Amino acid sequence: MNESPKLIIGNWKMNGLRAGTHQLMCEIVQRARGLPADVRLVVCPPFTQIERAGRILRARGVGQSIVVGGQDCHMSACGAHTGDISAEMLADVGARYVVLGHSERRQAHGETDALIRLKVRAAMSVGLVPVVCIGETMHERQEGRAASVLASQIDGSLTSDFDGILAYEPIWAIGSGVTPSRDELERTLYLLGGLLRSRLKKDDIRVPILYGGSVTPDQAHAILSIRSIGGVLVGNASLDAQRFMQIAEAASSHLSSQPLSGPYSS
Repeated sequence: MNESPKLIIGNWKMNGLRAGTHQLMCEIVQRARGLPADVRLVVCPPFTQIERAGRILRARGVGQSIVVGGQDCHMSACGAHTGDISAEMLADVGARYVVLGHSERRQAHGETDALIRLKVRAAMSVGLVPVVCIGETMHERQEGRAASVLASQIDGSLTSDFDGILAYEPIWAIGSGVTPSRDELERTLYLLGGLLRSRLKKDDIRVPILYGGSVTPDQAHAILSIRSIGGVLVGNASLDAQRFMQIAEAASSHLSSQPLSGPYSS
């Protein structure tokens, strides 16, 4: 099987007007020209800027090295859902990926695992790659329940035929500037790999596992040096082209020293 690229996904959240999007995308494109083909960038601006971002990428002929994604989608294809965006609408304006189940959606909008699973199904039905976020709170971590929480989120959020990406974002790390230790992260990745292997009804499971949660250029080298990491989901740092590309370059620097692999390779 072909090896998957390292994925560097930027989640802009509720940031980005037309002028700023143009400037940021142009800077990202310019800085990305030296990246190897096996590092892929995914930029997830707010819905209002997806088409603009995609137009800039097409005009500069970046091919598949940089693509755009959405930050959420509705579980239904269409209907009376004021203010919502369907997966097909995202695909129609050029999105290739969609982030689902982010902790901010789970907490601020009360999204459940069952709802996220319906969104996953909707995304896959139109060819979008779902990036499903899971993670434990500090309270759950301190009580020793992190493993059971992650298992429950995987069971509830993923379909049995899931064909996408899993993003581990410990809630206690988001926006804190703190990340798990290398040993903690490696143990969690091993756990997640086992859970995916036992839950998904597929003979060959190649679900990339990303890390998200206060990813900065300073931390990127250590995180991306872990063999089983498929990439990173970047929040605040993705709004600065220099910082975002420093993270992407950290992925590039590790490609020559270790093979890219799925989360279950030895």
